[in-house]
Amino acid sequence: MAYVINDSCISCGACEAECPVSAITAGDSIYVIDESACIDCGACANVCPVDAPQAK
Repeated sequence: MAYVINDSCISCGACEAECPVSAITAGDSIYVIDESACIDCGACANVCPVDAPQAK
């Protein structure tokens, strides 16, 4: 199971810096997680101020 970033993302970038496998990149309007690279560690969810990363 991977994490996904929902529409509450405010594009602050905190999650991208925290990802140990660099699975998070800036999308057109919100950050996105490459589900095939995500290791389901939850580091992104732990630093997000708006709880945008959610376990899928």
